[in-house]
Amino acid sequence: MLAYAEKLTLDPGGMDETDVRELAEAGFSDRDILDLCEVTAYYAYVNRIADGLGVALESWLPQH
Repeated sequence: MLAYAEKLTLDPGGMDETDVRELAEAGFSDRDILDLCEVTAYYAYVNRIADGLGVALESWLPQH
């Protein structure tokens, strides 16, 4: 699951049927896989919107 999320985040163009099949073979349902894909993609999307607009981090978050 984490390998899938990491690959989707870092190499979205490299995703293929094998990535989904591996999750299914590990016991994830179609709904589980959809949820994982949607949450991972949405998180990346929201962060890119915030970065693109120069949104500052919350004051309680550590600066990197």
